[in-house]
Amino acid sequence: MRRVLRPALVFIAIVFLIEAWLWDRLEPVVSAIVELIPLKRLKATLARGIEKLPPICMVGLLALPAAAVLPLKFLAVWLMSEGAWLRGLCVFLFAKTAALGTTAFVFDAGREKLLQLAWFRKFHDWVIWLRKSAHELVDPIVHRLKYRLRLLGPRHVPRAFRLLQRIRRRMHVPPPVPAKGV
Repeated sequence: MRRVLRPALVFIAIVFLIEAWLWDRLEPVVSAIVELIPLKRLKATLARGIEKLPPICMVGLLALPAAAVLPLKFLAVWLMSEGAWLRGLCVFLFAKTAALGTTAFVFDAGREKLLQLAWFRKFHDWVIWLRKSAHELVDPIVHRLKYRLRLLGPRHVPRAFRLLQRIRRRMHVPPPVPAKGV
């Protein structure tokens, strides 16, 4: 049973790691964009508002970016259903990136408040464990793929060609000749 589920687990782990990678990369980008906004009083007011919020309200604030881009995701699906695949994909990627980056920024701003909630702290620890487990599952596969791709690099083409020739010769070994009289 586990052998049957392994490809699905690897796929889920890869999707999870892509999301985690985007999270790590987009949070500083959104922070830099927020720094570029010239409305210092508005930003200070928002920061004070976040500090005053109770921890449970931070959970709702954390869900707000995903809810805000939901119409864009519906638009993307509609565009794709109308045959505008590239436009729909671009809208979807924009919505996904905006929501993920903003959520990462909000989470970073209210991390201490959120971790005051026992259930959220347990969920956070579980996600960190899940990320580590996903890396343990996917990293050996990535290592093998990188090794095999290196074999096909320009410096290793003769070696890879010899390897393929050896494999080909083994596959075309003539069958043994049966003994006469049997």
